[in-house]
Amino acid sequence: MSTIAAISTPNAVGGIAVIRISGENALDVAAKIFKPFNGVPVAEMKGYTCSYGIACENGERIDDCILTVFKAPHSYTGEDTAEISCHGGLYVSRKILRAALKNGAENAEGGEFTKRAFLNGKLDLTQAEAVMDVISAKGEAELKMAENLRQGAIFKKAKKCSGKLLRLLSGLAAWTDYPDEDIEEVEPQNMLETLDFTAKELHSLIDSYDDGRIIREGISTAIVGRPNVGKSTLFNCLSGFQRSIVTDIAGTTRDVVEETVRLGDIVLRLSDTAGIHNTDDIIEGIGIDIAEKAIDSAELVIAVFDGSCPPTADDFNLIDRLNDKKTIAVINKTDVGTDPGYEFLKNDFIQIVYISAKENENIQCLESAVKKIFEIDPDSFANVSAANERQKRCIEKSLLCIESAKEAIISGEMLDAVNVLIDEAEGFLLELTGERITNAVVDEVFSHFCVGK
Repeated sequence: MSTIAAISTPNAVGGIAVIRISGENALDVAAKIFKPFNGVPVAEMKGYTCSYGIACENGERIDDCILTVFKAPHSYTGEDTAEISCHGGLYVSRKILRAALKNGAENAEGGEFTKRAFLNGKLDLTQAEAVMDVISAKGEAELKMAENLRQGAIFKKAKKCSGKLLRLLSGLAAWTDYPDEDIEEVEPQNMLETLDFTAKELHSLIDSYDDGRIIREGISTAIVGRPNVGKSTLFNCLSGFQRSIVTDIAGTTRDVVEETVRLGDIVLRLSDTAGIHNTDDIIEGIGIDIAEKAIDSAELVIAVFDGSCPPTADDFNLIDRLNDKKTIAVINKTDVGTDPGYEFLKNDFIQIVYISAKENENIQCLESAVKKIFEIDPDSFANVSAANERQKRCIEKSLLCIESAKEAIISGEMLDAVNVLIDEAEGFLLELTGERITNAVVDEVFSHFCVGK
């Protein structure tokens, strides 16, 4: 493979920038642009060592920097790798990268360093995918989940299941070659026990998928209610700054305003919507239609009511609209008062929170309400689960084949048919880990990575 180079630090001014070079000629490229102060040639540096010197282009000094050398196969990519750490200016880092490109390196594509780590056997595909999850983690729970996967949690479970299926396949192969022998592995009861165990293991990866997805991606959430109940005030309170315009004039919000916010370990993808009520105003009507669509598409609805006055006909209409949605009823403006007319909400909503968005009072109770609605257990954050739709599809396909194999055994079908189904189940597990996968799938996985990783 060619020698590649890229800036691995963010495209912004910072304390340092890192230019990564990887490939069989990485040290040669580094030697052409790095001059060590101690006089030790780059080629003679040992792996996991650093050298202080200057980066040069055509003999002209660019910057003081530090060169770190990693020798194959003991590097992130499994190849010879050199990393130049310079001052974190955009111009200086790009100039060093250009010098590397002029001296034999090629521009790295997005995710190409991690792709090479996968191709060189340093990571399986699930670990490689977890690298981007670590980078994009926005909280402690998300980071723990990503780190768990990067350490090979899914790979280990998949290999455990794969090993049991392989033993069944080897037993079936032996039975095919020596049909007169009494081979224990192909006894129907033994086969069913093995398949039951494997199915249970794979089900555990699927069952926790939604919790993991919520932690990684957040919950699409619509804040709804009639005009002037404090929807935008709550939205701004959760966002931490004034994102929506707040006035005493009904109908101020006419379009959907969106923001991503964090409640403890949970991310909400918030939408502040227009007040839902009967109106003859054409523009307001368009905003209300958009709010109705936001309710339909949201995974969670925060229905806000003005606790300082009795419920209105618009409130009752909204309640009827939310019958089949996961909803938190928020009684707002408790700093002004709490009208007893909202007691009936206990019959319509499981989770009811009393707050003052204006005074930022009791907002923390929303986190607890969200966790209860989605049945999120903080102890489950470290559980192993499928991390994305690709992994989930592979597991589901393997499970389908396993269940079909069980049905075939119970119904007394020929073992040749059972063998085909188990082999397909094994194939989907190998696709999950990347041991049997097409180049197109590999390219798709790494197309989502940033350049330099």
